[in-house]
Amino acid sequence: MGATYLVVGLGNIGAEYAGTRHNMGFMILDAWAQASNVLFKTDRYGDVAEVSWKGRWFVLLKPSTYMNLSGKAVRYWMQQLGLPLENLVVISDDINLPFGTLRMRANGSSGGHNGLENIAEMLESEQWARIRVGIGNQFSRGGQIDYVLGDLSADEKAVIPGLANKIVHGMMDFATLGVQRAMNTVNAKKAQNSPSETPEC
Repeated sequence: MGATYLVVGLGNIGAEYAGTRHNMGFMILDAWAQASNVLFKTDRYGDVAEVSWKGRWFVLLKPSTYMNLSGKAVRYWMQQLGLPLENLVVISDDINLPFGTLRMRANGSSGGHNGLENIAEMLESEQWARIRVGIGNQFSRGGQIDYVLGDLSADEKAVIPGLANKIVHGMMDFATLGVQRAMNTVNAKKAQNSPSETPEC
């Protein structure tokens, strides 16, 4: 088995959360798995799928611990796979970015995101890559919780496969050329075309 990377999509388990803005991380991984024709299997602390590409393996993880305890799942799988922090990427929603905007960083603070905060706490480090997916902030004062736990519109859901495709291209670069090149790919304003070589199992 070649180099392995853990890609974590953050969200909350349960049907009532499935299509909500806060579950953007889950939806990105679902779109990646679907495009790669792989299925998630329920395992310890989450649902897991494996995607291979050019001798490299991406382990996709949707934690089953609920958002605020995501770090427990991430720490377990990092230990289970024996991975260094530089092989971890976490995908989360971000109300500070316009809807559909992607921002990848090599490290950084949680920005008030409970899931990212818990991961940093459990790993005792913020030195791991993260991709924030903008969900916008179209809510009135005091309405943040209802907004992030509200459902995406049909038009918004239609954008997700394209966002996932761009992130997949970024992950290819991450695995072969490093985090800086991946950031250039993910953060570019121009969307990726359909992949000619999407990672497949």
